[in-house]
Amino acid sequence: MAECSEEDWDRIMDINVKGVFLVSKAVIPEMMKQGGGVIINTSSVLGQVAAKNRAIYSTSKSAIVGLTRGMALDYAPYDIRVNCVLPGLVETSMGQGMIQSAKQDPKQWENLMRQYPIGRVGKPEDVARVVLFLASDESAWMTGSHITVDGGYVAQ
Repeated sequence: MAECSEEDWDRIMDINVKGVFLVSKAVIPEMMKQGGGVIINTSSVLGQVAAKNRAIYSTSKSAIVGLTRGMALDYAPYDIRVNCVLPGLVETSMGQGMIQSAKQDPKQWENLMRQYPIGRVGKPEDVARVVLFLASDESAWMTGSHITVDGGYVAQ
């Protein structure tokens, strides 16, 4: 944290928090006009638990969880549901660097896998299924929730 510049802080907050704010600000009036809708925000398991050397990232992801809850309360009367997914490490372009680095060292890979009781990192489809559920009528009575999709990472 001490080495982080104000510019880096702003960049992380702009991408992770302000991005959610701006998209929501744009779609909510339209959802209100049409009589409802669903907003699904993406945070991270680090929005729920801390990790070394990730304080700023974790802060931004925690802010998304708080924003989700507040928006859910504000817009429930308009039949707008707002929920959030909190993925763990997933095989995406963002996660590939960490995955590939860990795979280079068997001990590092073993340590990483110990953090995931299911025994693997996530696949994009793992998160997509939860997002699909939240977008569907199957979750019609859910708002202000955050669902951790992490292979058991935060359960430890």
